[in-house]
Amino acid sequence: MTAQKLSIAKAINASLRTALENDPKVLVMGEDVGKLGGVFRVTDGLQKDFGEERVIDTPLAESGIVGTAIGLALRGYRPVVEIQFDGFVFPAYDQIVTQLAKMHARALGKIKLPVVIRIPYGGAIGAVEHHSESPETLFAHVAGLKVVSPSNASDAYWMLQQAIQSDDPVIYFEPKRRYHDKSELDTEAIPGPLHAARVARPGTDLTLAAYGPMVKTCLEAAAAAEEEGKSLEVLDLRSMSPIDFDGIQASVERTRRLVVVHEAPVFLGTGAEIAARITERCFYHLEAPVLRVGGYHAPYPPSRLEDEYLPGLDRVLDAVDRALAY
Repeated sequence: MTAQKLSIAKAINASLRTALENDPKVLVMGEDVGKLGGVFRVTDGLQKDFGEERVIDTPLAESGIVGTAIGLALRGYRPVVEIQFDGFVFPAYDQIVTQLAKMHARALGKIKLPVVIRIPYGGAIGAVEHHSESPETLFAHVAGLKVVSPSNASDAYWMLQQAIQSDDPVIYFEPKRRYHDKSELDTEAIPGPLHAARVARPGTDLTLAAYGPMVKTCLEAAAAAEEEGKSLEVLDLRSMSPIDFDGIQASVERTRRLVVVHEAPVFLGTGAEIAARITERCFYHLEAPVLRVGGYHAPYPPSRLEDEYLPGLDRVLDAVDRALAY
């Protein structure tokens, strides 16, 4: 029996362990990933079992960490980099955007860069400044990067396996507020495509599309709406680059309405691209404009105010009511 109930954090740990066991070229590196096991204990026990040369505690220098990973990838390794918190990735942004994302094109396809950058992201953990950002759109906008985010233990395990096996660089966003949420994981299941959206809950009246931490919120909204006789389909996007527009279109053609939900600000967020593309593709199917729910176009607030900033059940259901009112 391979199925078991695990938290997202434990599933990521199990996935890293599997990758380290299966491929001697896989390395895990980052600040405090070794002896401490990471600030969220996601890499707990890996250095003890695989040694300091494969699970590497690095200096506090994100640009140096990513630059070193690029060099290792050029030498045939598959480094998995951890950025300790979302807001700490920006010192490495230059390396990611001007080197990691462009090397494949610059070399006319002759050079592969199989680097995975793991980034815990999002809010709702009561953290201090720079610890609750949602920078996924900044990376999704960059050609040459794949950008994904799991919402459950099974995807956390399998999407990381697929990311590590990819010859392209992958930004792997981990919803830190959901690290301890448990769900079923079968480590012998055949995973679906890395960038395919998944229907998390079928429905007929409206599609709620989300990824990462907001999938659970949308499932809760669908359950609440059901009590009022509304049938909401919840679509777990899973990938922000590329986006599974075919999967979204298929859902919208069934439900005729779409609300996109993410923690990141609505302004120029993932929902904006989805709204534009689906309006083009599904103009004659839509019975209401595509609506978006997300954070405000403002710096992330102090933790005492984050409940007001983050989209919750009420804001999602308000958007549902507005869409259904057309």
